[in-house]
Amino acid sequence: MFIIYHSVSSSENPFLRPPMAESEHPRHILHGFLSPDICKELDFIHKSCSTIGYRQSVFSTTLSHLIATNSPHLIMPFIPLREKLKEKVEEFFGCEYELFIEFTGLISWTKGASIGWHSDDNRPYLKQRDYAAVCYLKSYGVDFGGGLFHFQDGEPATFVPMAGDALIYTADSRNIHSVDEITHGERLTLTLWFSRDKSHDEDYKLVSFLTKLPLNYPNTGSNTYLPLPASQNMYWFSPEQSETYESGFDIRCARLHVLGYQLYSKNASFVADAHSSRDFSDIILEPLRVARGSDLFDYEFANILHLLQVVQFYHWKAPELKLSEVKTEPAKIVSVSASQQENIRLLKLELLKDQHLMETIFQSGMYGEHVEHDLVKFSGIVGLWESYTSNLWHDLVLRLPSWIDNQSIFVDTSVE
Repeated sequence: MFIIYHSVSSSENPFLRPPMAESEHPRHILHGFLSPDICKELDFIHKSCSTIGYRQSVFSTTLSHLIATNSPHLIMPFIPLREKLKEKVEEFFGCEYELFIEFTGLISWTKGASIGWHSDDNRPYLKQRDYAAVCYLKSYGVDFGGGLFHFQDGEPATFVPMAGDALIYTADSRNIHSVDEITHGERLTLTLWFSRDKSHDEDYKLVSFLTKLPLNYPNTGSNTYLPLPASQNMYWFSPEQSETYESGFDIRCARLHVLGYQLYSKNASFVADAHSSRDFSDIILEPLRVARGSDLFDYEFANILHLLQVVQFYHWKAPELKLSEVKTEPAKIVSVSASQQENIRLLKLELLKDQHLMETIFQSGMYGEHVEHDLVKFSGIVGLWESYTSNLWHDLVLRLPSWIDNQSIFVDTSVE
């Protein structure tokens, strides 16, 4: 006699679904879903690569943007998280194997940002969204103030997050919600939306973008994996989202400035000449050096994004980095000359035109953050950044063929 066991999914048997999934307002909290390490890594990626967001005082980093700016390797830390979140959403809501990831992105809200009551499918072009997942990379009351997530009906009515917590809910009118105005700090989340409509599968679009890149495994010292900035308007923050550059600031320069770094280019004085046909946004696409106080780090970075990635990498890794782990060479530090100081001043004047606004947005965003600057560690961090980048790039190149074959992005355990 043979006994056949049949595995019944929660979508087939509603009695297997968690009680909250069957409520009028289906939602669920996953405490500690993300580890502290992955929270810090995603924070590094966002502060290195983010652009102006979809509303005032909001900044975003999407996977398609990472690919477009020659940083496709930085999508790798997202891949296992996307899979785990999709599994959790399908399991809780009883829709195993039914969902596609419609959007993946890092979204940060800074001082002044808020949103009123709404559902996540409240526009005709958003109707494909069925479920949402919001993972917090920062803790309320420690890294930011304000910005609490409120539901209009049902329980929990208010979500007070700690770094690593995730909130999943239906994207329709059963979970109308709002977010309080941010009072200080930077509220950073990993946000995903899921759809039953395969035509909105984000993976298909991402694979298409990846196949257009010259993805070869780079040798040490190769320029293959150096980031390439997008257009200037994607990085320019201005009051009331003005389309001109008469006021406001470049968010890449601002993130460097609040950490105590200044840009230096030998070409700044030439661009400042009234007869020059170039502007300062051109200069930051060219080789740059970085100054701190009266010291100039005598190393050329390829462009502003390269410099920003290395600096943010240092601030991610420096707290736990031991000098023995750094391949130290004599620190290439020289004193800033009077002419160099003038070039630094010119760049700052043009790229940080509204310093008060910049400090309101990003100095506030430094709430609770402090890293001692060590020139010896910093001089060795470039090599560590290159190793980190090269390893991710290598991993991407190995996995891409199976992604192309399947038109899907996933953790391929057959590739190690």
